[in-house]
Amino acid sequence: MPNSASARKRLRQDQARRLHNRSAKASVRTQLKKVRKAIDAGEVENSEKEFQVAAKKLDQAAAKNLIHANAAARTKSRLSKAIKDLKNAG
Repeated sequence: MPNSASARKRLRQDQARRLHNRSAKASVRTQLKKVRKAIDAGEVENSEKEFQVAAKKLDQAAAKNLIHANAAARTKSRLSKAIKDLKNAG
């Protein structure tokens, strides 16, 4: 348990930030699942629409340092390639 007032305040802030960050990360993961599900189902239009939302959420998470900027870029690149492959295959 924190002993000083500043440590108690820091604990409160950390708990609030943790909940907010967990929620934001979960939102990003959920959107990525939607994109991957659409790709697996072979739905080109739906996957492109979901990808646009996912790309925005990834960029916002990277801007807030919830995830690393390179991780966001890598994820967007891989999803984009998967959609492009889906288009070329179909």
